[in-house]
Amino acid sequence: MTVDTHHHLWDLDVRDQPWIVGPEMAALRRDFRPADLQHALAGSAVDATVLVQTVSDPDETPEMLVLADTVDCIAAVVGWIDLTARDARKRIGFLQAHPSGGWLKGIRHQVEDEPDPDWLIRPDVLNGLAAVEDAGLVYELLVRPHQLPAAIKAVSQFPQLTFVLDHCAKPPVATGELEPWASRIRALAAHPNVVCKLSGLVTEDDWTRQPDPVRLRPYADVVMEAFGPGRLMFGSDWPVCLLAAEYGQVIDLARQLTAGLDDRQRSAVFDTTARQVYDI
Repeated sequence: MTVDTHHHLWDLDVRDQPWIVGPEMAALRRDFRPADLQHALAGSAVDATVLVQTVSDPDETPEMLVLADTVDCIAAVVGWIDLTARDARKRIGFLQAHPSGGWLKGIRHQVEDEPDPDWLIRPDVLNGLAAVEDAGLVYELLVRPHQLPAAIKAVSQFPQLTFVLDHCAKPPVATGELEPWASRIRALAAHPNVVCKLSGLVTEDDWTRQPDPVRLRPYADVVMEAFGPGRLMFGSDWPVCLLAAEYGQVIDLARQLTAGLDDRQRSAVFDTTARQVYDI
């Protein structure tokens, strides 16, 4: 069985997705609803998924919790709160007290869009991370390579908080460069409270080319070596992955990139680690 630790859903009639701009993003400028997800999963081994926030809107997370109550495959939700808010603990408590609040397993913010590379170690943000820790949730790191130094500092301050690195910190696959991304990944992975998603690599490549495991392998190898298969989890990043590859292609690529692992290690990447991290 397989857990897909990273996908999204949205309805543009309910809420705009302002990040979907430009002709190159046209494939995403439509609704992606539960029926679309179930169609994408058909024929795959995926039996559980983690629904992840897409916008910094406090109304989105309660809607996602309701979806988790009604869509069989959704087994966990990673939502959003304003980490800089003085009442961050109260806001998390409000979500956990929601009738469907038991599905909430983590919090995420689009740090990648923050102009301050040290945003994660601002005092108000650290206070928000402490609230996430106190609530027993995980925190998902959505950062770019230049923001990894701050992420490393933040992680070191909360050794009891599980951090999940999204999309391998978006390495420069399209250019083929490894440094300084690889060194920073290894430094982050030195902290045992960090888990990494094997996700998002296809959309860091050149979308005009066919997905190729040869181009992705150097980056997959770095995170596998740094984190080990026991701290690595498969994620599709559907429907964003459709910019570069279909759902089935993403799963196939992930299986090719992990072909050198034994059965127990592959089970960790595709199933057991996610169930432990998100209490599925």
